Amino acid sequence: MSKKSSNFAAQNVLNEKKQKKQIKNNKQIIKHMIYSKEVQEMCVVAKGPKHGPAPIPEEGKWVKATEIKDISGMTHGIGWCAPQQGCCKLSLNVKDGVIEEALVETIGCSGMTHSAAMAAEILPGKTILEALNTDLVCDAINTAMRELFLQIVYGRTQSAFSEGGLAIGAGLEDLGKGLVSQCGTLYSTKEKGVRYLQLTEGYITKEFLDEDNEVCGYEYVHMGKFMDAIKKGVPADEALKSVTGTYGRTTKEQGAVKSIDPRKN
Repeated sequence: MSKKSSNFAAQNVLNEKKQKKQIKNNKQIIKHMIYSKEVQEMCVVAKGPKHGPAPIPEEGKWVKATEIKDISGMTHGIGWCAPQQGCCKLSLNVKDGVIEEALVETIGCSGMTHSAAMAAEILPGKTILEALNTDLVCDAINTAMRELFLQIVYGRTQSAFSEGGLAIGAGLEDLGKGLVSQCGTLYSTKEKGVRYLQLTEGYITKEFLDEDNEVCGYEYVHMGKFMDAIKKGVPADEALKSVTGTYGRTTKEQGAVKSIDPRKN
């Protein structure tokens, strides 16, 4: 017998042993399964079609997911607590079923910020199934995790059609320069009107009004850039001036008649 034939025969023997072992394991599983008397007395009807999972888009590929490790993607989701006094925006970057990156942003509840601090430590390194079944300290963060789980496992991620997915660190891009959350804070009453307190550009210092006493512009300070400048040793007055900007009609020539401090006036 040639060496090639001998190797082939040995491989066949090995395959037969594996098959027998698998059959034995299957029989052991069946033994531990509990069937009702009615089911035990039924005859066996062979299963015909093998109707597998529908493919879902993941990082530029179509994947038939059967296990948690088949899931990858970067996405965002919102959660809220039962009394709805606060909410959480959760961003996760999942690779092969494991959370590699987490960004937790919260508004509306002082306690929730401390919960977010713990959740940010808890989440990375867990599979998305573990994370779904982990107490993330705050109800709003738990709800956000539930919503994200549904997005991710159904292939509805932000990176579904991005080849190779998004790099770890993509979550920081949402924060921009100075790594500050995009947060809007505006207050108004029927009697006194609206006050702009915080917008995308930053902390609002002035609100400009036109001749009809309507808002026509505002002045802002970008706090993230301001703190970056301070850390570099730039004098506070100079740093503040460099990160102060305006939006809209803010000069007399443009129609602004006066300005107010939205926190005092």
